[in-house]
Amino acid sequence: MSFSKEMKEELSKLTTLSNKESVRLEWIGYLMSNNTSIVKGKIKYATENEYNINRFNKLLNNLKIDYKIELQGKVYSIFFKKQEMEEVEYLENKIQIKPLKIGKEEMLLKALVRGCFLGGGSLNNPNLTYHLEILFSTYQNAITVLEVLGEFGICAKLLTRKKSTSLYIKEAEEISKLLAFVGATKAVLNFEEIRVMRDTKNSINRLINCETANLNKTINASLEQIKQIQYLKDKKKFEYLPENLKELANLRQKHPEASLVELGEMLKQPIGKSGVNHRLKRIMEIAKEWKIDSEK
Repeated sequence: MSFSKEMKEELSKLTTLSNKESVRLEWIGYLMSNNTSIVKGKIKYATENEYNINRFNKLLNNLKIDYKIELQGKVYSIFFKKQEMEEVEYLENKIQIKPLKIGKEEMLLKALVRGCFLGGGSLNNPNLTYHLEILFSTYQNAITVLEVLGEFGICAKLLTRKKSTSLYIKEAEEISKLLAFVGATKAVLNFEEIRVMRDTKNSINRLINCETANLNKTINASLEQIKQIQYLKDKKKFEYLPENLKELANLRQKHPEASLVELGEMLKQPIGKSGVNHRLKRIMEIAKEWKIDSEK
């Protein structure tokens, strides 16, 4: 079962049906989604998710609204007569919410957003990507929910399409906040567990990539140093180097994989990383100077 379907199963089983106003707002949330339309004068809600249809069925029963359910292939469709409601206006084939008159009563706003998500929402597998989306039938419906979420510090964005408007969230923290807001407690825990594991894995990968890059940089520098040291030996110029540079140059050739710290510890009189780096730079400079002189 997908993460999105598990979440909808959890929401469909919430025991929040005792408050009539909460039930009505969750139902209105369904009506705002892109899966709801007006067909031959009746309201139609269609979905392939059995948990969506079961929850919608409970809401209609609670509101004492007569309905009919049809199954065509994998799609459940539920039909019922238009209801006279002050919050709703019927467009040509869509339902649009009017400015809400419920104030900032948190329970009702949560019910509205929960209905919207159940009605037209989806959540990608967080192991792969963070993406929560709700499709609305009209831009105004999407704006209404965007403003509700904003009141509770949940940041979302809108994307307008030809036949619908999408409200989406790609930030893990904001998705987690929305899941908690609509009452999907189990989904929040599962999401956060996956998020922690994924973030830890990403951190480890970044560390490995950083270490690999540093190792490659060290190896490339070592190969160039060895190349210049060998040049000095081939040109019989190595013997002119000071003893401390000769000692380090020979160690570099014998230990191409060694770090600057390790080279410094191998010297008869050990020195630190910066001292080794300074001496190797001096060797490189001398090799460059000999090359320039030989070309004159």
